[in-house]
Amino acid sequence: MNVDTERRFRALLESERAERQALISSLQKDIAAVGEARQDSNVDDEHDPEGSTIAFELSQASTLLADSSNRLKEIDAALQRLDDGTYGICAVCGEPIPEGRLEIRPWTHYCVRHASSAIP
Repeated sequence: MNVDTERRFRALLESERAERQALISSLQKDIAAVGEARQDSNVDDEHDPEGSTIAFELSQASTLLADSSNRLKEIDAALQRLDDGTYGICAVCGEPIPEGRLEIRPWTHYCVRHASSAIP
């Protein structure tokens, strides 16, 4: 991978990282606000019609927070691979990952052939 290509992917990853950090911050604030609101109310999730909605929204926000935190870790790992000179190389077969795939999923460390076997 040439220097210009590395710079392009570093900028893409850093942009993705900033977006994830902003989303994580926003989700943490939302979760904290819901938690504070629930403490000050007399909501019984089981019997109050609003209770199930609040619980669902809290569950959704918590899931998004976990997903965003995991993606941030993947992005950081990709930035580390850029620093190490191993970015764009499949972790399974050692072959180059096509640039088209890296443009769509710049944090990936699997080529197309090995991507489906790596999905948890």
